[in-house]
Amino acid sequence: MSNPAVEPPTRRARGGTPTAKAAPLLVRSSLIEDPGPLLDLLPSTDALAWVHCGDGLVGWGRAAEFRTTGTERFTEASDWWRELSAHSVVRDDVDVPGSGLVAFGSFAFTDDADGSTLVVPEVVVGRREGVTWVTVIGTGISSAPVLTASTPAKPVGTTFADGPVDSVTWQGLVGEAVRRIEQGGLDKVVLARDLVASLDEPLDVRASLARLAADYPSCWTFHVDGFFGSTPEMLVRLERGLVTSRVLAGTIRRTGDDAHDLALAGSLARSSKDLEEHEYAVRSVAEALAPHCTSMNVPETPFVLHLPNVMHLATDVTGVIRDDASALSLAASLHPSAAVGGTPTAEAVRLIAEIEQLDRGRYAGPVGWIGASGDGEWGIGLRSAQIEGDGSVVRLFAGCGIVADSVPADELAESNAKLIPVRDALTPRD
Repeated sequence: MSNPAVEPPTRRARGGTPTAKAAPLLVRSSLIEDPGPLLDLLPSTDALAWVHCGDGLVGWGRAAEFRTTGTERFTEASDWWRELSAHSVVRDDVDVPGSGLVAFGSFAFTDDADGSTLVVPEVVVGRREGVTWVTVIGTGISSAPVLTASTPAKPVGTTFADGPVDSVTWQGLVGEAVRRIEQGGLDKVVLARDLVASLDEPLDVRASLARLAADYPSCWTFHVDGFFGSTPEMLVRLERGLVTSRVLAGTIRRTGDDAHDLALAGSLARSSKDLEEHEYAVRSVAEALAPHCTSMNVPETPFVLHLPNVMHLATDVTGVIRDDASALSLAASLHPSAAVGGTPTAEAVRLIAEIEQLDRGRYAGPVGWIGASGDGEWGIGLRSAQIEGDGSVVRLFAGCGIVADSVPADELAESNAKLIPVRDALTPRD
């Protein structure tokens, strides 16, 4: 596809004024034969991905995009998307969530960080429950492209090193967080750390995405504008009036021994420390969603989610939408939840800014997609990394929920376990 990127209607530049009206986007979704694994279709540039258990969306090209920062980043992005959708001409012969006009997006964790963006691709290929389609988007009428699989280059010469805060210093920060919690006024704070990967050649992210999707099929494998990963946590899904949010808090590392892991799962389900951390996270999600829902279901006890590297306490909160909220505006209401910030959230986020010594960027921020109707899926940008510079440097992120009885060495071990998915995705298999 060669459609040029366009300025959408009344796009508002950061701190600027509306631009002149642009031509409306023309959107056409059509059913196609299944082309095979979605990630195999991605080209080497402008690749976008949101894949779960083989289904989902991939896209490429840039028909339109919006970048923003600051306290109003979610509102500005929602306004832009609403106006762009209203001025687009859509023919959707598929009519399933993800067909028609869609944008992929990811948002910074903090108000002052750069990188929050929505990207409308020129081509989207989607699959859902046996239905496969292609969407073509641009300012002119275009035919669907020929879909062919590609073979990405594997990572070369990857080495890993601590970020600016080494593991010993980070354990000291965990100890400081515990002391602050013991002083009162704070129940939980989530502290993150980073790991820096250096490669001999710029990363072809498609290889890492394929590895993540293969190793963690039940997670949501994503890539938006250099930010990629495979998150186990669905911040919010809105589909035809039904709201769903998966809350994860409380983690234990797997050993690879099934019998031992089963015993560990039982201990996790009984752990007062992990149950306390999980309760804070569930409560924050339920309180954020309640104003938007006519009814809600909040299970009293969590289940244990088994992933290849770790096990989590998990709760699925559901509700029926009350108002005209979109998936993106719901994500804004939920961010940051106690699962990635702490409890009380405002105080926890202030402590993070004070002691964490890390630029999170888009780590632990919302990442996903939105459709013209407002339906969509937004995960939390966990088990993730940011490609930097020419692509030969990648920053990996992991975080842990710190409560009063947290042990720094145990939290370091948990963070190392959470780094495994992306570490492996940056290391070629033997």
